[in-house]
Amino acid sequence: MVEIAGYWVVRFLFRRALGIIYLTAFLVAANQYEALHGENGIFPVGDFTDRSSFRNAPGLFHVVSSDTAIAGCAWVGVGLSVLTVTGLSDVFGTLWSMLVWGGLWVLYLSFVNGGRTFYGFGWESLLLETGFLAVFLGGMATSPPDLVLWLLRWVLFRVMFGAGLIKLRGDTCWRDFTCMYYHYETQPMPNPLSWYFQKLPNWVHKASIGVHHVIELVVPFFYFAPQPIAAIAGVLTIIYQGWLMLSGNFSWLNALTIVLAISTFNDALFGALAGISAPSTTAVTPPLQIAVYGVVVVVAVLSYWPIRNMVSSGQTMNRSFDPLHLVNTYGAFGSITRERYELVIEGTTDEELTDETDWRSYEFKGKPTDTDRRPPQWAPYHLRLDWSRRKIVQNRLGSR
Repeated sequence: MVEIAGYWVVRFLFRRALGIIYLTAFLVAANQYEALHGENGIFPVGDFTDRSSFRNAPGLFHVVSSDTAIAGCAWVGVGLSVLTVTGLSDVFGTLWSMLVWGGLWVLYLSFVNGGRTFYGFGWESLLLETGFLAVFLGGMATSPPDLVLWLLRWVLFRVMFGAGLIKLRGDTCWRDFTCMYYHYETQPMPNPLSWYFQKLPNWVHKASIGVHHVIELVVPFFYFAPQPIAAIAGVLTIIYQGWLMLSGNFSWLNALTIVLAISTFNDALFGALAGISAPSTTAVTPPLQIAVYGVVVVVAVLSYWPIRNMVSSGQTMNRSFDPLHLVNTYGAFGSITRERYELVIEGTTDEELTDETDWRSYEFKGKPTDTDRRPPQWAPYHLRLDWSRRKIVQNRLGSR
């Protein structure tokens, strides 16, 4: 049976873009994981797996957690990511596609569950949840299962709507429209444009909060509307996330949200707007269709906890309710810092400490401790130690 795929182009773009996110994430792991969680790292993953069960934190590092194993897993992840970016993950049939995408998911799950503190960010669970669904999109010659695209929209809905709810229930500045007076200056890692955003007139800051509320609390419901309404909602989300990307360094959170927004389109729209047409494909195979039905059931059951969290007055941000990170709850900036504090670490080469000792600060690549240096652009790359310093400062200030 041959049919025209309604989401073939959507799947093509979605998977290539998701592959870039995966590639970034594994490059981060290759460059940073050993120093953070290696045998001589800050929090060795081997110490964690020795006292934690596989059931509570599944991952490959329960089997072996040496520096060689860490590097091997990271670079295998890089290699598999390259296959997805180039499309080689999808050209040899559905089984090969599922093996590649499934391998990426298992590898990254191992890094996240073993990483704990330095991997405790919402975008880690978001990548795992999105990556898990990508496993079931089929090979290039197969029509994409529509249900998986709808599940991706459900992920996007929880990302956006959860962020909107946490703001309404959180800091009062979201309700009196003053949060943006401070945000661009006090955000975890400002970028080269943050200063200019901070200097915008107050009426722009107030208006932007109104946009925040509309995009995060109203627009998400239209992801499930008929076309072209769903696509319009997706475009608004992409523009909104682009604004956030321009104004700060938020790892791959905004980029991955844009990738998810691709699911709000269909091939007919791409054909009408850009002249892109999908090739003829075979129907979804029965084994894949059965697997997709199983995924739908699992997501439906596990969605109880995120939904309960969203409707709760005690809503929490960025939490996983299962060790596989299959269905999670999300949110961002429920509270806004009014003043910026930075932790400055200093050292000296002097052998003896005196009043004349020359102390020099250790500059972190992504933190604005040097006021004479323009904050650099790092996102979507993620500097884990730099981001975690923010938690240390917040905890210290909160204990006063």
